[in-house]
Amino acid sequence: MTQEKWGQLRQRLLKTVGQNNYTTWIEPLKFRKLQDGVATFDVPTNFMGKYVSENFSDLILHELKSEDDSIRRLSFAVPANTQAKPTAAVTNPTPIISQTPAPAHSLLSAAPLDRRFKFDSFVVGKPNELAHAAAKRVAEGGPVTFNPLFLYGGVGLGKTHLMHAIAWELQTRRPDLNVLYLSAEQFMYRFVQALRDRKMMDFKSIFRSVDVLMVDDVQFIAGKDSTQEEFFHTFNALVDQNKQIIISADRAPGEIKDLEDRVKSRLQCGLVVDLHPTDYELRLGILQSKVEQQMATYPDLRVEDGVLEFLAMRISTNVRVLEGALTRLFAFASLVGRKIDMDLTNDCLADVLRASERKITVEEIQRKVSEHYNIRLSDMIGPKRLRSYARPRQVAMYLCKQLTSRSLPEIGRRFGGRDHTTVMHGVRRIEELRQSDGQIAEDLELLRRSLEG
Repeated sequence: MTQEKWGQLRQRLLKTVGQNNYTTWIEPLKFRKLQDGVATFDVPTNFMGKYVSENFSDLILHELKSEDDSIRRLSFAVPANTQAKPTAAVTNPTPIISQTPAPAHSLLSAAPLDRRFKFDSFVVGKPNELAHAAAKRVAEGGPVTFNPLFLYGGVGLGKTHLMHAIAWELQTRRPDLNVLYLSAEQFMYRFVQALRDRKMMDFKSIFRSVDVLMVDDVQFIAGKDSTQEEFFHTFNALVDQNKQIIISADRAPGEIKDLEDRVKSRLQCGLVVDLHPTDYELRLGILQSKVEQQMATYPDLRVEDGVLEFLAMRISTNVRVLEGALTRLFAFASLVGRKIDMDLTNDCLADVLRASERKITVEEIQRKVSEHYNIRLSDMIGPKRLRSYARPRQVAMYLCKQLTSRSLPEIGRRFGGRDHTTVMHGVRRIEELRQSDGQIAEDLELLRRSLEG
């Protein structure tokens, strides 16, 4: 690391933080030395060193590591002839409340942003297409059309992915905007810290001077009266200035217990979008996308036919669990030198499959299917081969194979003593139709949701 290299990196930082922040906080820094993974910079005052370490060192460290991966920490020190002591070295710094009001830089992230969570890695399907479209619109950084954008849904459905994607996109498209991204818990922590240190004016100055405020998991401020009060006033101040607000939560505003009515009303005044539970096609698409990423790490491995379809059907409640299962499969196959087929899948993921399987019975599936197709249970199980009975029977057999641990002979016995080859034929036929017949695919998804609900 040299002064010349630091000068080049500073120009990259200028594009990120904007001219005002660059002139005030970055330009005065003088690179002194790199020793034992610590890059030391001279600063004019201890205050400047403390402020830069708290607000800009994550960006600086990222740029430095792109040139030299051995750099682990930063240290900011006043030159010795001023008789001042160096400020503390920092690792993984995050912005906190400043001691004096100061302009925010273009991406103040009190919660670290995941570089994997960008729009190009977000798999779009029917359950999340509206949320994705709304997030893309906001990320363009144009005129505010709905305020706030409120994204909600269960764990692992993509809320945080979209929040991070918006922040990354805004940083690229509109580096002139001051964007603040943090969790509701961090908002509460900063608020309490400001109260304790008697620096509420600084808190208000920072949070009400941003162009885009992004708050993740807002349900965590429920029941915290003082925090809700300040959040409400911050919200109003930003809306009055026509500044964009983006919120996420695990449920709709009206369903968040212990959230004040006026806060609920404010949160509902923009666009409220539900990220629905994933359907089979979306889960399969996610797996196919993740396979491509895994192949970059394990180029010699291939996934055998039927494995992704099996996982997409069996692991339906949480995308994170689904992605984790695939990662484990690739790692396990690489370590033991086996191909990724159904045998390996069942061996490697036995615990995941057990945890994701509610104890659904063959009888329950038969009853649900007969009700869905409006036929008598006795006719579906009986010997009649009419198409109106045969197709629902095959659907029920397929679901039994996918949603229970029963063997083909066991399933055959529950369907009027049929041979296991009959069950195998029915399962294969429905798998073919699922690919080509939209109605069958929809029936299967509806039945699966009903059974697993």
